[in-house]
Amino acid sequence: MEVGTREMRERQVPMVTGDVAWDGTQAAERTGQTRVLLIEDDDGDALLVEELLLDGGAAVELRRARSMAEAKEELAGAACVLLDLGLPDTHELNGLRWLQRNVPRIAVVVLTGLADEHLGEEAVRVGAQDYLVKGQVDGQGLARVIRYAVERERSEELQRQLREAQIYAEENGRLERGLLPSPLVSDGGLDVAARYSPGGQRLLLGGDFYDVVETADGWVHAVVGDVCGHGPDEAALGVSMRVAWRTMVLADRPATEVLTVVDQVFRHERFKRHLFTTLCMISIDPSRTAGRLFLVGHPPPLLLTPEGVRELSAPVRSPVGVGDRDRWPSVEIELGDRWSLLMYTDGLIDGRMGAERRRLDVEGLAGLVETAHGRGQVGEPLLDDVVSRVRELNGGDLDDDMAVVALRWPAGESA
Repeated sequence: MEVGTREMRERQVPMVTGDVAWDGTQAAERTGQTRVLLIEDDDGDALLVEELLLDGGAAVELRRARSMAEAKEELAGAACVLLDLGLPDTHELNGLRWLQRNVPRIAVVVLTGLADEHLGEEAVRVGAQDYLVKGQVDGQGLARVIRYAVERERSEELQRQLREAQIYAEENGRLERGLLPSPLVSDGGLDVAARYSPGGQRLLLGGDFYDVVETADGWVHAVVGDVCGHGPDEAALGVSMRVAWRTMVLADRPATEVLTVVDQVFRHERFKRHLFTTLCMISIDPSRTAGRLFLVGHPPPLLLTPEGVRELSAPVRSPVGVGDRDRWPSVEIELGDRWSLLMYTDGLIDGRMGAERRRLDVEGLAGLVETAHGRGQVGEPLLDDVVSRVRELNGGDLDDDMAVVALRWPAGESA
């Protein structure tokens, strides 16, 4: 024992079980061995641990630190720590608590000369995978404890990741419910259909939003909006704007006041000063034959009637968050007795067309809508056909977020 202890003291190098030399994180990847850091100040006890692991045939690469201060430099790449509680720079469970706070994903097995049952129970409560007393464990037992400790830690890490993924999904679900509301319409003669998707194949939500609300006086108000950018921050902005819009509409406030409040909310909530939002709002009177259109830096909606498909034009104001906060120009629109309205965000028209790779744009979208409408498609089937055709022309998923709303009067009619 003395010879081995003196040799270890002279070499001052990491210990490795078997014939494999330690050469950093790649060694374990080559050999399939578990990297273990022994934190032990006593040379004799350290050599005993190495011999136990050799005798037990453990597939372990063992490195040693003589104090917690030294261990902090050696933790990278370790899967398990064998921790002595009698170190010169810690007291009882202080070292274990430090490991749990700073490297919680490393399995820790307490290996100490303190045969204290209560201390062992407390060590497990703090986070140790096991509590072993020196001289009371053999090589096979120690190897088995290390293997089980690492596997338990991996299992707990997978559970943590699963919980985080569930929380993330729940948060996205809440944002999605905020972005994708149920239309608040009691008029059975008015059909409402909508489609929404974030751009590309991202899992993040986009900043597009929509809503449709019927007020007590019989007016129906619809909005689609597009917050520039992608992701949960933009989605949160879209939710806050949609909720503000619905609240003001239900409070029966004038349209210009509704838009002024939406602008105020956006300016207050946006996380970057250069962000803006485009928006289209239509208010349809109780007769369902006319309405008022607001275009706030947004593409024009399409009107479908028995006579065909055409754009609805209106004075275009600068986007929400830009320019005059109180000026909201609009135009009266005639709808007729039978009609469908298609409101959309620019994700639907920014896609490319075939080999030329030119943008679809409003004119191209109008052509697709007219073709689908000519085949008698309205409402949900119309949206499905148009969105599918847009993606086909683009050669895959659209790069930008997309929200589309279709209103049809009267429901069941072909217009």
